[in-house]
Amino acid sequence: MHVLGVRDAGADGDALEAVVDRTVDRLSERGRVGVVRYDATIADGTQVRESATRGGDVTYDLGVDGDWTASGTGMGVRDALDRLATDCEYAVVVGVPSLQYPSVLVGGDESDREAAGEVLATVEGPAGLDLAALVDDLEAAEPHRTLESLVARVKGSSAADRAGAIATFTGRVRAKDSADDARTQYLEFEKYEGVADERLAALEADLESRDGVFAVELYHRTGIVEDGEDIVFVVVLAGHRGEAFRTVEDGINRLKDEVPLFKKEVTVEDEFWVHERS
Repeated sequence: MHVLGVRDAGADGDALEAVVDRTVDRLSERGRVGVVRYDATIADGTQVRESATRGGDVTYDLGVDGDWTASGTGMGVRDALDRLATDCEYAVVVGVPSLQYPSVLVGGDESDREAAGEVLATVEGPAGLDLAALVDDLEAAEPHRTLESLVARVKGSSAADRAGAIATFTGRVRAKDSADDARTQYLEFEKYEGVADERLAALEADLESRDGVFAVELYHRTGIVEDGEDIVFVVVLAGHRGEAFRTVEDGINRLKDEVPLFKKEVTVEDEFWVHERS
């Protein structure tokens, strides 16, 4: 699922909503769209930035027609995205400046142009949108994946009726290797642009060429991944458990060895690039 933020940079409410509507309409021509709206007033004055990362009340609409809505105390923006990822090709998140995804800024206030993720466009209103370019840029960005969404993808394989096993691996950020270690706050991953994606795709294809293996999904997050969050997934659809387990183990081992990803570790005491200490 590709995630796009739309945020106010000095626009009036009508201009912002018009940009959201036009963007959702265009994306819905290509796939199902989920819309996540954050309203800080629901959270009793909690700041949007705080609530986006540590929980809060989020209302989100699933589908262009808005035929399903839900809100939940303590559910953060990422939780809403995780729920949408299984059923949607796109998500549009409105009003979250700390979103670590590509964004569109709406309005003319030059002092409010900063955003956490890449800014794909700045517009005064819907007339300034180049929707074709926006969609191309969005689809070139890293998608949002969850273990559940990857399992759903392999279940959709044309060979699924021959498969008797799905095996998975999830790698996550651990706080400590031992009790005396300084606690890890987060890891930050960077990839060798172009090369990492090519090698990941080649690895998937190689694993899928094995006898009895029907589908393989590999996904590794980039950017900041906090303590306790998931980093990497390997999902294998196979005829039998033996092929599935072996391919999952080979998949994560080869991903770590063959795909150029660089890891910075930030603890409560220090920060360092791991490859520089190897």
